[in-house]
Amino acid sequence: MNEQGVARVVATDAAIKLIQRLSAEHGPIIFHQSGGCCDGSAPMCFPSNEFLVGGSDVRLGEIAGVPFYMSESQFEYWQHTQLIIDAVPGNGGMFSLERPTGLRFLTRSRLFADDENAWLEKHPVSKVDA
Repeated sequence: MNEQGVARVVATDAAIKLIQRLSAEHGPIIFHQSGGCCDGSAPMCFPSNEFLVGGSDVRLGEIAGVPFYMSESQFEYWQHTQLIIDAVPGNGGMFSLERPTGLRFLTRSRLFADDENAWLEKHPVSKVDA
């Protein structure tokens, strides 16, 4: 744990490079952790003006300066887990910005330690205003 606390979402160097590339190409972007359906549970990247977050979403934090959201119901399952966003070869989600790059974002995870969970309990995620 650092002085700033515990990050609920972090990114690998490969993911940061891809985020920077997509931001340069598309302007402001956001992430929303998909909850299943068409693209499984992939982290999806969208132009910030083309994806509406709402009252059922929570903000987990930022990676490379880009906000990262997840539905509140899905967060109930992931709340004890740090999300580690990576970029690997492959096809991205059908509607996600990285699809034509030959890379895709991938969510890895690790369970928080007891001291991290204690800190996180005192610092809840922010709900998005509807």
